[in-house]
Amino acid sequence: MQAKPVRLRTDSADFEAAFRDRLHWSADTDAAIEQRVADILADVQVRGDAAVLDYTARFDGLAAESMAALELTQADFKAAFDAIPAAQRDALQAAARRVRSYHEAQKKASGESWSYRDEDGTLLGQKVTPLDRVGIYVPGGKAAYPSSLLMNAIPAHVAGVQEIIMVVPTPVRGSVATGGSGAQLASTQGERNELVLAAAYVAGVTRAFTIGGAQAVAALAYGTATVPKVDKITGPGNAYVASAKKRVFGTVGIDMIAGPSEILVLADGSTPADWVAMDLFSQAEHDELAQSILLCPDAAYLDAVQEAIDRLLPSMPRAEIIAKSLNGRGALIHTRSMEEACAISNRIAPEHLEVSSNEPHRWEPLLRHAGAIFLGAYTSESLGDYCAGPNHVLPTSGTARFSSPLGVYDFQKRSSLIEVSEAGAQALGTIAAELAYGEGLQAHARAAELRLVPVPPARG
Repeated sequence: MQAKPVRLRTDSADFEAAFRDRLHWSADTDAAIEQRVADILADVQVRGDAAVLDYTARFDGLAAESMAALELTQADFKAAFDAIPAAQRDALQAAARRVRSYHEAQKKASGESWSYRDEDGTLLGQKVTPLDRVGIYVPGGKAAYPSSLLMNAIPAHVAGVQEIIMVVPTPVRGSVATGGSGAQLASTQGERNELVLAAAYVAGVTRAFTIGGAQAVAALAYGTATVPKVDKITGPGNAYVASAKKRVFGTVGIDMIAGPSEILVLADGSTPADWVAMDLFSQAEHDELAQSILLCPDAAYLDAVQEAIDRLLPSMPRAEIIAKSLNGRGALIHTRSMEEACAISNRIAPEHLEVSSNEPHRWEPLLRHAGAIFLGAYTSESLGDYCAGPNHVLPTSGTARFSSPLGVYDFQKRSSLIEVSEAGAQALGTIAAELAYGEGLQAHARAAELRLVPVPPARG
């Protein structure tokens, strides 16, 4: 098995066309998926728990008489925490401490209410309040991600959210998770991941249900007799989950519609080639559609990284996925300079951006668009995924040009505060009335004028 990322040169005549072709990825969802998701959402909205139970039996192979049988308890979380190896408990708690510490600092920097009074005594300000209840989707089909649970639940907890509702599918092995019929039905005990439940214990999840897919998103968005309706849904999932989140947006808030994972490495040739090759693997192993790109002005270094890819790939358990990702969407790009590499990086706006250089702070000021920037050879992207502290839920597919990482601010809302004094009403009332009459909104104008002294006569 071979992995040969395309080799490009920025000084070649066909670079732009080849570059655009390599970046292309369509977010279009299969029409059959869209229709099935629409049907599931509508059914859950009407039948509630009964529909969720039916779809969980059909898709995950879990047969239950009631939703109560699919609810995880705090005792389940604690038992899972106690059952995992001590090394995992320690790592989970250490990661949670760092993630919590980072988001506490984030809240202090940008999450406090404020106000001031102007010369008339009018109070103006902003009140910051947490959402009441949020839903967190934690994948549990092909893979389980306790790290994603930490990254979603902890900032919500730091923001002050009182209820954090987790949904996590626990399918029976061999069940038809894509939504086909004929799954072998079993008891309500699917394949639970103990590390995920232990993470729920560490992160302070309030309630949890062993349901997944579009039906879980629908239950959170609309509420059922058992599953509480939430204000916002966050967390990754498959195409059905992404489609459902997109459809319920407006009824609830969502974090983002995420595309395949991405890593872009800016290298000056000073980092061991094996390190960079493995960093490219770290995203490629997620999915065949994941994208790993290396930009470097040193052609010999690109050769060294390709040699490392060839040598290290056979030792990877997910070698087939890595190879398909690198062959289909990977690229090793020879640039004229590090400055040009930075400019190309800004065009890509990657999810993860590694500055693998002896002088990372020389190049960082030139980088404007990225979900997260990892500075220096020792800062592997994988550290950010698990335990560095900043959130690993990041914008993908170029949306880092206008979007930000998940954070405390995603679990808060802001209300404007206005308290107009009597003196202030005299000045502001005249201005507001004039503009309101200009817009033809007489009631707006008179509401302001009635507070003036003396009250002017109504205009015709």
